[in-house]
Amino acid sequence: KNEVYKNFLIVHIPAAAMPSAPSNFLVSSSLLALKAYVFVVFLRKAFNIRLHAIEDYGLVIHEFDPWFNYRATEYLYTRGYDAFFHWFDYMSWYPLGRPVGTTIYPGLQMTSVFITNLLEGTPYAMSLNDVCCYVPAWFGAIASALTGLLTLEVTKSKSSAVAATGIMGIVPAHLMRSIGGGYDNESIALTAMMLTFYMWTLSLRSLSFSFPFGILSGLAYIYMVAAWGGYVFVLNMVGVHAAALVATGRFTAKLHVAYSLFYVVGTAGAVMVPVVGWTPLKSLEQLGPCAVFLGMQVIKAGEVYIQQKKITLDKEKWKARFNIYGGSLAVGFLLILFVVPSGYFGPLSSRVRGLFVQHTRTGNPLVDSVAEHQPASQAAYYQYLNVVCNLAPVGFLMALANFNDQYLFLILYALVTYFFSAKMVRLIILTGPVASCLAGCFLGWCFDWAVRQVLGTDSAEPSDEEEVEEKAPAASPASAKKKASKAIKPKPANSLGQDIKDLKKAFNKRYVSVEGQFIRKVAAAFFFFLCYNQGGAFIKYCDQMSHALSNPSIMFKAQLRNGQTIIIDDYREAYWWLRDNTPEDSRVMAWWDYGYQITGIANRTTVADGNTWNHEHIALLGRCLTSPEKEAHRVARHLADYVLIWAGGGGDDLAKSPHMARIANSVYRDVCPGDPTCRQFGFTDKYGTPTPMMEASLLYKLHGHNQKQGVQVDPNRFREVFTSKYGKVRIFKVLGVSDESKSWVADPSNRDCDVEGGWFCRGVYPPALESVLKKKKDFAQLEDFNAKRDEADAEAYQKAYMENMRDPKKAAAAAAAEARKAGKKAPAAGPSKEELASMRDSLSNQWENTETTTRMWELIDAEDIEEIRTWLSADPSVAYVRSEDGRGPMFWAFEKKNEAIVRLLQSVGVKLTDQDSQGKTPRDM
Repeated sequence: KNEVYKNFLIVHIPAAAMPSAPSNFLVSSSLLALKAYVFVVFLRKAFNIRLHAIEDYGLVIHEFDPWFNYRATEYLYTRGYDAFFHWFDYMSWYPLGRPVGTTIYPGLQMTSVFITNLLEGTPYAMSLNDVCCYVPAWFGAIASALTGLLTLEVTKSKSSAVAATGIMGIVPAHLMRSIGGGYDNESIALTAMMLTFYMWTLSLRSLSFSFPFGILSGLAYIYMVAAWGGYVFVLNMVGVHAAALVATGRFTAKLHVAYSLFYVVGTAGAVMVPVVGWTPLKSLEQLGPCAVFLGMQVIKAGEVYIQQKKITLDKEKWKARFNIYGGSLAVGFLLILFVVPSGYFGPLSSRVRGLFVQHTRTGNPLVDSVAEHQPASQAAYYQYLNVVCNLAPVGFLMALANFNDQYLFLILYALVTYFFSAKMVRLIILTGPVASCLAGCFLGWCFDWAVRQVLGTDSAEPSDEEEVEEKAPAASPASAKKKASKAIKPKPANSLGQDIKDLKKAFNKRYVSVEGQFIRKVAAAFFFFLCYNQGGAFIKYCDQMSHALSNPSIMFKAQLRNGQTIIIDDYREAYWWLRDNTPEDSRVMAWWDYGYQITGIANRTTVADGNTWNHEHIALLGRCLTSPEKEAHRVARHLADYVLIWAGGGGDDLAKSPHMARIANSVYRDVCPGDPTCRQFGFTDKYGTPTPMMEASLLYKLHGHNQKQGVQVDPNRFREVFTSKYGKVRIFKVLGVSDESKSWVADPSNRDCDVEGGWFCRGVYPPALESVLKKKKDFAQLEDFNAKRDEADAEAYQKAYMENMRDPKKAAAAAAAEARKAGKKAPAAGPSKEELASMRDSLSNQWENTETTTRMWELIDAEDIEEIRTWLSADPSVAYVRSEDGRGPMFWAFEKKNEAIVRLLQSVGVKLTDQDSQGKTPRDM
């Protein structure tokens, strides 16, 4: 029938009306060229959108961690690989030092040094600093391209690939860690991750692809391991996908070859990275993929055995498999029972444990104190994904409808990343690629369909009955009568299958009708209009988010109430002052957040930094800062020459001080006896009146020195030497420094070396601190089952800590009762109305986007009133912060229509008459 119909068309329709092969080729070639052009445009946009910080602030390294990364890159560039991997840094974690060579993921440093050396001698030569600033933008564009290629491999649609590339290039979930100057591990890690996933899906295309791309996926994974600690996610993602394929009956030779090569090559390379070592074969977080690998070998062995024995009966096959699988499981179980008591297996890390604990309360106050470890809210998803939140679920349904080996990877990737990102807001970065893939899948299908309507090349698919009729041979008259007699028999009622066929047939009939063609063209035009309209809005939103994410933190723009825009550069000014006005061997005590910047910019020794590898040492630092001034000085004089604090309101050190006290108390239980969450340390009322414990602390004295009525440091112990222009940083010189302790620590003979004459030599605390160190109890997570500790004490502490975190009001009441029992005096009266108004006005004068404004917005958007109340009780000044557009907490509370938060903010003096940059008040929201 098809042949007759085709001949009829050829005979009766003029040749001019028939589409010719050259015209079809021209159309398809033009569409392909258009897609290639748009793909390049998207990549250029992906690069340019990451340069706002460089254009506004210059080639400056941002944030905190990037300064350590830059310092390490500089060390590798100037001293070479051997010195780098044998680098024990005595300028950090004083007096202990840090073995950088064995505790760093070196991929970022190696990549930047390679690029710098590659460009040397060419017209494009750059300084190391400039390369480090551009690396996030370069690799952000590359990651976008790889996301498009992954989408192409899964969907086989070029349109979907282009759309995914465009989304990934500008979506804020990707921008958040790939802004120019944000020289962080994630800036190259996402590229390594997408390269691994792309190679993995390619290896599943066919058996011929499994061998080369299985090896390449393993090599890409090695680069991922060297780049970021998040390699554990990549390993488990591939392992889960492989396991799911086996569980759904999709075990094939190509899967066995691809996964075996990926795991063997990848693990062999991973163990060569010093910071990783043998953890892929010991850590509970990484043993799952190992079990999948071993399981596959058992399955393959079973199939080989069946083939060799030429077993043909299904019953006999399953009997053989049962014996092989059961024997292997028994051997594995016995091996585990033998190995576990030896302490071979490592525990889950506290950060990973937090992903499975309600509200991410891990029991570790150091981990719980980090804002990015908190759960993600619905608003956070929309903030970082925007309209992609609505498109990705449709793409997810399409993936389910087109289920195959590679689509299953996207399905699992989406489910896993959503689960973990909901537990920890930082992990929203992992949703960017898969959300882009799924949204691109949907948009690409829509685009191809719309183009077919415009070109008039679309037609309805024949129904199942029509296909059968077309394929059936011509019937004889006798058979036709028989068929007709069958046809007149009544159909069974409620035949769902038949109803679906009828519905599909009716739809196809309408679809190809004249009215259907018109409706399809209108729908196609509407789709293109939506792409222009909503696509433009999405690009505009991403540009705005890019500008918001481009504040380097170390310096930022702010707007005064008179509309003048200023750049606050207090932090670098303070570090430059240290560099230019202090001896080279000076030691600076500061909270661990700022350690990387002090060593990277000021080139001075710090007590702790963002590596946070030693909980007990950070607890000692927290004890020093939150102890009474006299007691703190007895410790500080043996560890530091200067004390640096962040002041100026917002998220300064005073706001962080309750966390410092909790961390100190987790090791030194005498800091807050019987109170694991240290509710005795904080503010007592909405006026910012400190508790007696806070009022006596060194940090409070340094923060309020000569700025709060009656607050001064002891001039015999500390002397103010520097306060930055806008009061963001204050530096005090420690008086009466112990030269004996300083000389003792500097003497190499007092270090603890792993082998005589080796490079791995740990520093040791000076003997003068022995009386303090005797009071500590090493901190251990409950899951650290290999650690030797006081079980009863550890469990009692953890139980009390978790209870207090769940019920802060009860904890505060218990702390007050403890204070009364100890006979402590009642807190002094709060500041006068005039003093409160002065504090409010001084903080409201500066409009700036900071971590404090971002965190406050997230809490209000999540309507987490208890957390807001706790924060305000610790630092009422955060109620007065204003973002760059002049809006603050009261504006956001009205925007959420949350009266409880409005009343809470009013209780600390926030006005309803404040105006933003457009002259609007909170009520206008």
